[in-house]
Amino acid sequence: MHPSVARRSLLPWRTLAVALGFALLVLVLSIDQIHLWLRDLLATAEPVIATYPVWGGVAFVLVSALSAMLAFLSSALLVPVAVYSWGATTTVILLWLGWWIGGACAFAIGRLLRRPLIKSARAERLVLFYGERLPRNAQFPLVLVLQLALPSEVPGYLCGLLGVRFTTYASALVLAELPYAVGTVMVGQGLIERRAGMLMAAIAAGLALSLGAVWLLRRWVHR
Repeated sequence: MHPSVARRSLLPWRTLAVALGFALLVLVLSIDQIHLWLRDLLATAEPVIATYPVWGGVAFVLVSALSAMLAFLSSALLVPVAVYSWGATTTVILLWLGWWIGGACAFAIGRLLRRPLIKSARAERLVLFYGERLPRNAQFPLVLVLQLALPSEVPGYLCGLLGVRFTTYASALVLAELPYAVGTVMVGQGLIERRAGMLMAAIAAGLALSLGAVWLLRRWVHR
């Protein structure tokens, strides 16, 4: 089976697995004892951040930036702590800024080093696949779709390799990361406040946006 065909056949199952995983998370958090444990954990972390508010914000931005460059690192685990300590609006801004910095650094590494910072079989496969099929110096609409459709560690390296103008990439990155930052913070807020409706709405919107971008990207490649 051709790799692209295999990816198409696996996509619905991966989507279903993600949806079932988050549904299980909502079910688990409906248990009082687990939710109390989560609140106690967040309350323990809050005084530390209150004591070092500037350094806490810098650390959160740096972790967010690294998570945009490295497949094995995720800043999402810190989002509930950030929301509990700083509130939703500040967390969105810090997360958005961190992801933008990480994407810009990935772009620079792709342009200068011509390879990802950390070897990842998935990232290398995607960069090779799309690098052979997409035009050099791609324009804003395609770069935006790339940013929405591909794992966060891939588009920066790929656009750097393709010779995309930095202003084009940076603009697409700003626009593409905002809805994901808002959605991630909504998920964190939903976990803290046990708002299953907010949690599932954010997850459903994120999946719909991602799958729609994947569909557009495949149409672009096939053309």
